Amino acid sequence: MLTLEAISKVYKVGAFGGRELTAVQEVSFAVGPGEVVSLIGESGSGKSTIGRMVLRLASVTKGRIVFDGTDVSRHTGARLKAYRKKVQGVFQDPFSSYNPIFKADRVLHMIRDSFFPGVSASQWRTKLEESLDAVRLDPGQVLGKYPHQLSGGQLQRLLIARALLLDIELLVADEIISMLDASTRIDVLNLLAELKERGLGILFITHDLSLGHYLSDRSVILRRGEVVEIGPTTEVFANPKHDYTKMLLASVPQLHRKWDMA
Repeated sequence: MLTLEAISKVYKVGAFGGRELTAVQEVSFAVGPGEVVSLIGESGSGKSTIGRMVLRLASVTKGRIVFDGTDVSRHTGARLKAYRKKVQGVFQDPFSSYNPIFKADRVLHMIRDSFFPGVSASQWRTKLEESLDAVRLDPGQVLGKYPHQLSGGQLQRLLIARALLLDIELLVADEIISMLDASTRIDVLNLLAELKERGLGILFITHDLSLGHYLSDRSVILRRGEVVEIGPTTEVFANPKHDYTKMLLASVPQLHRKWDMA
C-alpha cells in the first residue's frame, strides 16, 4: 500500500539559507493493509517529519513516496486531494485541532464541504453516525458540544472519526496519546487495534517503546534521521541488533525494580 523509498528531507538554515540541515536521510520502509508499523525515536529523530512527508504537509527533498503503486511525492491540486481521501493524520495535541469558538463537530462538517458537497442531509447523517460508531462515540454526547466540553480522548476519537469519513486506507497517528491520561490511552490504543482488524494500515509514530510494542506488527527505530533497525516488533524488542536500540530498551523503567541512578 505505502512504500517509502530512500526519502530524505533537507532544510535550508542560517541567515540566508546558506547551510543545510538533514532531518531525514534515505529512510525506507512499507506499511501494508491491516498492518501497524511503529516509527520509534527520541525527540529530534525525524519521525514527525517523516509523518508530515507521508501526509504531504512537508515536501520530499529526495526519494519517493509510493501509494498503491503511484509516486505521490510530487502530487499537487486534484491529485493531492484524491490522495488525502485515502491518507489522513491525527496529531499529538487534540485541543490544537479545534477552534474554541466553534462546536467540535465543525471538523466533521468541513469534510462534507470539501469532499462530499453533493451528499444529501440524510445520507450525510448516516455516514456521520457510522464513523462515530466506529470510534465508539455517542452522537448525542459529542455533537453540538464545544471543545472545552469534551475530554481529550473524545476529541482525539472525533479526529479519527473525521479521517474515517473519507474511507481512508492509511492513518498516520503521530504521538496521538502522549497528552492523554492512562485510562484514555488504553481506549485509544484499543480503538486503533480494532481499526487495524478492519484492514486499516496505521503508521504509529511514538517515542514510547512500550506503546510501540503493545500495538505494532513491525517497528522502525530511528536515530538522527536514519533507520538503525527495522523488523517484526517481537524480534526487534526481544533481540535488538543495534547498540542504539539496546540502549533505548535498557532505558525503559522496570516496575519490579528500582531505577539505578548511578
